[in-house]
Amino acid sequence: MDQVEVRTHTALHVLKGSVRKVLGAKWTASVYVSGSHGRLTVQHDRKPSEEEIGEINLLANRKIEENVAIIKEELPREEAERKYGDEMYDLFPVPPEVKVLSIVVIPGWNVNACNKPHTNYTGEIGKVEVKDWRFRSSKKLLEISYDLV
Repeated sequence: MDQVEVRTHTALHVLKGSVRKVLGAKWTASVYVSGSHGRLTVQHDRKPSEEEIGEINLLANRKIEENVAIIKEELPREEAERKYGDEMYDLFPVPPEVKVLSIVVIPGWNVNACNKPHTNYTGEIGKVEVKDWRFRSSKKLLEISYDLV
């Protein structure tokens, strides 16, 4: 993963925190990163308003501007589950044979089990711009596409 993709991937975690704050959506269904483009898909029960999408974008960029330290931990799975519960998981399961988890924490914002590389601070991401979004009502999924700008 090159440095641009590391920044774009880290932006997923910041965006997820924004989605959680604005919409209360907890579960990530899928993620995609290619270059400076990314897509976060979360489970959600309704189509969000334009105002809510704007607020998600605004909060994500505020968190990036805060330049918060990103904590990366490697913990035995049992210890990680005691410490973070199901907050660190997504809809796609971590295989049971994985006994040590890499955890990414943006304090007060987002916690995820994630084995990809990340920036050390949110400010290293640059600016995020939500480019498109789509709600798939039959699957109860919200897809948010973004670019680093």
